[in-house]
Amino acid sequence: MHLDTHNKQLSLALPRLALIPVLVAAALLSACGKDGDKAEAKASQAAARVNGQELTVHQINLVLERQQGLKPEQVETASQQVLEGLIDQEIAVQKAEEEKLDRDPKIVQMLDAQRRAILARAYFEKASSAAITPPTADEIRKYFDAKPGLFTNRRIYMLQEFTIQGSPEQTRALQAQLEGSGTVAGFAEALKGSGLKFAVNQVTQPAESLPLNLVDRLATLKDGQALYEQGNGGMKAVLVVATREQPLNLEQAKPLIERFLTETRRQEWVQKQIKEMRAAAKVEYIGKFAEKAASGAAAASQATAPAPVEA
Repeated sequence: MHLDTHNKQLSLALPRLALIPVLVAAALLSACGKDGDKAEAKASQAAARVNGQELTVHQINLVLERQQGLKPEQVETASQQVLEGLIDQEIAVQKAEEEKLDRDPKIVQMLDAQRRAILARAYFEKASSAAITPPTADEIRKYFDAKPGLFTNRRIYMLQEFTIQGSPEQTRALQAQLEGSGTVAGFAEALKGSGLKFAVNQVTQPAESLPLNLVDRLATLKDGQALYEQGNGGMKAVLVVATREQPLNLEQAKPLIERFLTETRRQEWVQKQIKEMRAAAKVEYIGKFAEKAASGAAAASQATAPAPVEA
């Protein structure tokens, strides 16, 4: 049980501004006029030069497209900040090239790894866009109704996550005391009185920024109550310190749900596609990797083999 607020499943809570490239171009090129001259149009794409090397509007757009939640009125300031960062980066790149770091075998390997990752991601993004269909209004409504903790009963949570050290007997006895405390003050008093070592981390997050497997459980708790998880060497507890109601109606939630369901379908499609592509590809393991692959395949075969029929 961990408050991982970067859960990829919860990206629905972070709306993206699809028109950023258009807005940035408008902001940076507003003084260019309407002249159709090609040379002027080409020059208008340059945002700066560093020792003669051009940095373009397209490079700025590429960075801004990755910045989630950027508002239209923030674009001009953000584009200038991105440009300053690109200038610093270009200066460093030029120095690296002067020292021929781009020919260093390790650097070449790293660059190739990045190239391969980008190409693979680009393929799956393009292929999945054509393969998957957006969720229907009925599917969106069903998800909305199935997740009241995210929408109709949505809350902003102030939580404290405790990692408590102790033997199973100690932590089980402590859990019984903590469950009977009923208040934040009572929880703190019981924990300190136990004499067990603990660490605490406090966060304030809306429901959609918390792990999905915790949202429904947290929605049933009152302030001063907690979730518990016993483990080896100790116990974890997530205490609800305070909450604030902030529900979303269907109209407000619709774009968030649509993005989330679409992304879920995309991930499922990609995993299915990878399996199909691997099945069709000729993959040969070599050396020690061949031995490990063979032993792994044998174990998988035994795990999936049908049970013997008793006479």
